Amino acid sequence: MGTSRRMVLAALAGGALAGCAASTKGTGAATMASPSPASGSGDGPSPAVSAAASPSATATPAGLPAVTRAEIITRYGHAVPHTWGFDAPGVVHRLPAGHQGIALTFDACGGRGGSGYDRALIDFLRKREVPATLFLNSRWIDANPAVFRELAAEPLFEIANHGTRHLPLSVTGRSAYGIPGTRSAAEVYDEIAGNRAKLTRLLGSPPRFFRSGTAYCDDVAARIVTALGERFAGFSVNGDAGATFSPEQVRTTVGAATAGSVVICHMNHPEGGTARGISAAVPRLLASGHTFVRLSDALH
Repeated sequence: MGTSRRMVLAALAGGALAGCAASTKGTGAATMASPSPASGSGDGPSPAVSAAASPSATATPAGLPAVTRAEIITRYGHAVPHTWGFDAPGVVHRLPAGHQGIALTFDACGGRGGSGYDRALIDFLRKREVPATLFLNSRWIDANPAVFRELAAEPLFEIANHGTRHLPLSVTGRSAYGIPGTRSAAEVYDEIAGNRAKLTRLLGSPPRFFRSGTAYCDDVAARIVTALGERFAGFSVNGDAGATFSPEQVRTTVGAATAGSVVICHMNHPEGGTARGISAAVPRLLASGHTFVRLSDALH
């Protein structure tokens, strides 16, 4: 087992990705909940998706995926998933073999407790001219419109899709960190396409990468991501365990990243240790000869 994978598993034991869980639950670090079905599994629209978050309300038809919701239901509505977790067909955990860069990715999860903005983190990346891929949830964008415009205008950063309601991506309602996932192929479509349409309208082109809330998915949902024209971005290094790590823990974990790593951290918890940890880890990585890339710089 490689060093990065061990770091992932160790972080999971301590409540990995809890920053995303907290954005929905409104609490601190979350512990891993046993995956379980949520109630309901129909193919109708999710009652929790507001009109403002639906694809038809957030963008012109040009912003919608080429594959329709009805086609997704027909193709995947009766498919039975066989996996649940961070691994599924098409999920990218590392950069292509031989690539010498490291990809820093930062999630902004939105919702109650998760719509903050870690300006110190972003200002550090700007100062050191370190590129990054930013996975933004629809609710975070709505809460930070001026910041979104700033980030979208900077070539240093790439904007990616972190979902409409920040849900684990399931076709059966399975949960992660206590957050019930999408319950059907139709809801998977809504979770991806709602924010995709918003980002397409705001950016002028669709996002290339998607990461679900909590980064969990099943194999059927992962195939739907691909069908809608995006690549599911996982990770190989869990850099801040959902913004629950101390600065020293972030420095140690991110500082151990190797060439080809995809690092996940969070940019929606300015009170956490992420900014100080990244500010300590990145200069050491640069000094040792590492470079940093956006996902699109390495994945074509």
